[in-house]
Amino acid sequence: MSKKSIWLLLLGSLLLSAAAHVFFLHEWTEGRFMAGPNDGLSQIVPFKTFIYEQYSKGTFFYSWGFGLGGGFYSQLAYYYSTSAVFLLTMCAVFLMESFHIIGPPDFFFWLKAGLIVSILRLSVILFVSTLVYRYMNIHTAAAFSGAAVYGVSIMYFRHVVFWEFFADAMLWVPLLVFGVEKIIREERSLLFIVTLSFMLIHNFYFAYINLIFLFIYMVFRWMFPLTESELSKGRQLKWFIQGGGISFCISAVALLPAVYGFLNNARPVYQQEIPWFDFTDNILFSSRFIILPSLVVLFLLTRSFYQHRVFAFFAALSLFLVLLHFSPLAASAFNGFSAPQYRWEYVLSFTAGGVTGAGLNLLRNTHFRPVFGSVAGTILLYGLIGYAEQRLPISSGQLKALYAFILSLLLMTVIIVLLFSWKKKKWTRMMLQGWVLLSSVLVVNVYQKYAVSDYSVHQVSNKFLTSDDFNSEEQQQLIEKIKHEEGDRLFRIDWMTAARNNTPIVQGFNGTSLYSSILNEALLFFYWHDLKIDMGRESVSRFATLGSRSNLHSLLQADYWMREKNKSGQAPYGFVLFAESENYVVYKNTMPLPFVRTVKNVFSEKDLQSAPPLDREHAMLEGIILNRSSTRQPSKETNHIGSTVMETIGAAYQQNRLTVSEKTGGIDLIPDRKLLGSGDFYVHFTIENLDGKGFSLKVNDYRTTRKHGASIYKTGVNDLVIRVPKREKVSIRVPEGRYELKGLALYEEDYRELKMAAGKEADNPSFEWNRNKISIDYHNRSGEMYMMLPIPYEKGWELSINGEQQPVEKANYAWTGFALKEGINHIEFVYYPPYFQMSLFLSLAGILGAVIICRRRPICRLKNPHFKEKQNGEN
Repeated sequence: MSKKSIWLLLLGSLLLSAAAHVFFLHEWTEGRFMAGPNDGLSQIVPFKTFIYEQYSKGTFFYSWGFGLGGGFYSQLAYYYSTSAVFLLTMCAVFLMESFHIIGPPDFFFWLKAGLIVSILRLSVILFVSTLVYRYMNIHTAAAFSGAAVYGVSIMYFRHVVFWEFFADAMLWVPLLVFGVEKIIREERSLLFIVTLSFMLIHNFYFAYINLIFLFIYMVFRWMFPLTESELSKGRQLKWFIQGGGISFCISAVALLPAVYGFLNNARPVYQQEIPWFDFTDNILFSSRFIILPSLVVLFLLTRSFYQHRVFAFFAALSLFLVLLHFSPLAASAFNGFSAPQYRWEYVLSFTAGGVTGAGLNLLRNTHFRPVFGSVAGTILLYGLIGYAEQRLPISSGQLKALYAFILSLLLMTVIIVLLFSWKKKKWTRMMLQGWVLLSSVLVVNVYQKYAVSDYSVHQVSNKFLTSDDFNSEEQQQLIEKIKHEEGDRLFRIDWMTAARNNTPIVQGFNGTSLYSSILNEALLFFYWHDLKIDMGRESVSRFATLGSRSNLHSLLQADYWMREKNKSGQAPYGFVLFAESENYVVYKNTMPLPFVRTVKNVFSEKDLQSAPPLDREHAMLEGIILNRSSTRQPSKETNHIGSTVMETIGAAYQQNRLTVSEKTGGIDLIPDRKLLGSGDFYVHFTIENLDGKGFSLKVNDYRTTRKHGASIYKTGVNDLVIRVPKREKVSIRVPEGRYELKGLALYEEDYRELKMAAGKEADNPSFEWNRNKISIDYHNRSGEMYMMLPIPYEKGWELSINGEQQPVEKANYAWTGFALKEGINHIEFVYYPPYFQMSLFLSLAGILGAVIICRRRPICRLKNPHFKEKQNGEN
């Protein structure tokens, strides 16, 4: 291609991309944004804001502000911490900020920037895809039309709106195919190595999906040789294995920590039955994942096209992927053999783009009669499917309007195809190719309006983002008041809006909640199993609050508790009013514990294996719990359920079966009057809806929710511990239905252990935390055995005391502890991502290997000069 052609193609890609975003460009002028109200506002934009803030400060690996503390480099690799697109964006933003072109980028900046980045990203996708299709010997204009079918697709906008980083996966598919073809046809592997390396660095999850597609692509390529002079399969395998090994090494510095973060996550096994096939999705009219353009269907029904290898290859591959789309089992395989997720269909859009480009090439030399037969078959297929679907009772007015829209596009496609087949004029060819672009733009803009914006995204507006449901000025003023009170001390605030667990990132404080697909397994088990902390909402991807349990608040530095005023009665014991506004209150802990704690008592996890969480809390206050034997026996609290009167309200309870016959009902526990006074009750029980329904649960004023049995986000943990202030009656309430309710227990907490720990005179050591390094100087005068830090335990921390390496131990189930020496302890605690040194060495070795095997030859040609189709060559 000439330089002029390349510049024209770049301009065309940018204009087409902008046209595809017309709806959201208009929304932008109306104060609404291109981001989903759920994950978009709760994960995507907050994580961008957080990572930029950390990286721009020179903090690349660890932050105490990431949830309860964590290595965000590995845990956020699924999102943006190693994303090539986001890193490039950050560099541009950092330069603009450095030269004072923009101010410090905040949440609103990254929310607005998403639209600009999307337009540029889609432009690159269109440009690169055109080059790849052109390399497959498809004429440039037809290749650009095929690229439009790929890039300007509803899957792109579904991804970019709801989970923006998903859309980056579409960048790598054409480049990966380009690299594969360069090996097969020219025995050049540099493009393959560079693409695969960046793809593995960028996002391990979509690299996994793209590698499955790569395997399928290679199998079909071997079935459909496209040129006369392709490498033998053996030599191809040699180059693929060699290039794959080098790419793995190059990417190791990002890939290995990311994979560790994924493996160190905890997800319950998906237990629902996964069927082989489910044909309910309508990919011609109303699918949420992919709508095949009518021109693609028409080409697939044109028999004569299959005599040409390029078309036959793309058509066979597309039909196979269509079959996989209707298989929940395949959706599970693409999702790591977990719950079925339909995130991979962008590869089907890519092969459909190949069908479009190859078909447009062939249509120029095809007679009118076979085209007319294909048109008739296409109309019949659409008519049958549309008629059958419209007769279903689920059909709605909006759905019928969508069907009418698709059928009108089909009618125009048919008219233009027949006109071109009849006339074979330049203007009719331009009309057809222009119609491919226009129809693609129309479909995605209609999709953005009715399936995206009207569905939920219209809520994402300036008004909502400054409301009490997200981040109001009133809330921010209270947060700033707390910060002013505490200064530089490390502390946490137990506060979040609605169900937005990443409120601390949005509002700029260290909190007690986090929402991410990748979380520290030790923390999740701490919540689910070890301490059984109810989060107010069951979910595998979140942790939040500390259940208003004062012991945990003090242990984890969560010394402030902020809520709406109508929930102020749930404040933890020992917290007093600190500040209030019109709608909110803030309570402050009167029994805080130091950040760095030293202890003499060591308890064994084994000795506490059958102990209730309250006993474990007391052991954490009196000493340290380690996974080793100990002669120190923990104290045991009394279960008072035997002296508690039990009454049913609107329900029947027999043999662990609770049947609620009224709208709400349950059990009242009436404890012995001797237990009443100051302090709290800890109520234990296991509950599950026998019909698999989700339900809300109330214990006195405390409310939580449980997911339905088929939810892919259900934890599978039904053992609950609910803390409530002492009252004469503890009321457990659930909606009408059948439940299994067992293991009832009632414990009294008078906070004697917390008061003793808070009143202990301690020689609080000085410490300094600088990025990924903590320095502590401690003079052990009193024979303390262990030091504990409220930092979650995870691989990557390295400890040295007085210059000697020492082991880091998992203490108190999920936290960090280590043995002390007598006398002076100069402690250095440093964090690097897991396997970082080894992975850095592998990356350097991989780069050296790539330099050695890739001789100085042109990286790629935009069109293979030796291309000659194996059968019935085409021009």
